[in-house]
Amino acid sequence: MNIRFLALSSALTLLPLVGCNNPSSGGNTVTVEPGSSSASNAAAGSGGKELKLAFVTNNPSDYWTIARRGVEKADKELDNVTVDVKLPAQGTAAEQTQLVNDLLAKGVDGIAISPVDPANQTKFLDDTAGKALLFTQDSDAPKSKRVCYIGTDNVAAGKQAGDLLKKALPNGGKVMIFVGKADAQNAADRINGLKSAIAGSKVEVLAVRTDDTDRAKAQSNVSDAITKYPDLAACVGIWSYNGPAILNAVKASGKIGKVQIVAFDEEPDTLAGVKAGSIYATVVQQPYEFGYQSIINMEKYLGGDKSVVPANGQLIVPTKAITKADVDAFKANLEKLRAG
Repeated sequence: MNIRFLALSSALTLLPLVGCNNPSSGGNTVTVEPGSSSASNAAAGSGGKELKLAFVTNNPSDYWTIARRGVEKADKELDNVTVDVKLPAQGTAAEQTQLVNDLLAKGVDGIAISPVDPANQTKFLDDTAGKALLFTQDSDAPKSKRVCYIGTDNVAAGKQAGDLLKKALPNGGKVMIFVGKADAQNAADRINGLKSAIAGSKVEVLAVRTDDTDRAKAQSNVSDAITKYPDLAACVGIWSYNGPAILNAVKASGKIGKVQIVAFDEEPDTLAGVKAGSIYATVVQQPYEFGYQSIINMEKYLGGDKSVVPANGQLIVPTKAITKADVDAFKANLEKLRAG
C-alpha cells in the first residue's frame, strides 16, 4: 500500500497523436452503486501479487481532489498495490503522453486515464493498452483498445442539464455553452445529450465556446457572449471550472438573475452560487467512485477476475442534480470526502 501524487509541469515535448480503431463491443451497461466493492473482495483479486497502478487525470482541477480520496481509500484496502496519481498541469494531450510513457518505463501494470482528446489519442491509447492494462475514467475513448470505462453516462448527464435548462427557462430563450475542449468525449456527449433534451422546446443553443482549460479565457468567453448577445437567457458550463467562470462573468455584467446558469460538478464557487440562487443548478458526478472503482477493479482484473468488466466495457456511476434545496446536505457530505 503506497500512493504518490504528481502535478506535471508545463515544460514538455510535443508528441504526435493520431489514429483510429474499432469501437468497443456492445453489451449491458452496469451501473455502479457507491462503495459496492468491499475490502475483502478487493484483496482477493490479484492473489497478493505486487502491482503498480496509476490514475491519470485530464487537468489539475479541484474536482480531482475528490477522485484522489477514492484512490486513497482503495489503496488502503489493497496491501499489494502502489498507486501513482498524475495531474497534467496544463491539461494537454502531450502532457498525458509524457506522463503515461514515464509510467510505462517504470513498469506500471495498469493505468486509469481521463483522455484529454480521445479522438486524436487513439493510437497512443492503443499502444499503451498493448503494454499495460488500460481503463478510461471520467472521459471515455470508445474507439481505443481500453478494457473498461468507469464514469458518468455523459449523454444522460447532458440530458439532465437540458431538462434543468427547460425548468430554468420555462418560456425558452437563447443559450451559450462553454467548455474546455468540445471534442473531448465527455464534453461532446454532454453537449449532444443537452441538445437532445431541449429539442422541440423554445430553448435555443446559439454556439459552443471553448477555452482550452484556460480559466481566464473561460471567463472572457462568457463576457464576450453577454456583450454580443444582449438577450442571452442562460449559460451552461460543461466542465467543472466553467461554472465559476460563468458566475464571475455574469456578476461582472450585472446580470445575475437575468442570465440563468446551469453548471457541472461541485467546485466550491459553483456550490456557493447554487446556495445563493445565482446558479440555477449543477449536475454533479461522483468522482470519488471514479478513483475508488478504477483502482479496485484494475487490481481484480489483473488478478484474473475478468467478470468485473461488463460485456460492453462500461461501469456507469450515476449523476445527481443539485439545486438550492439540497445544496447544504450535498456540501456537508462533500466536505467529509475531501477531508479524507
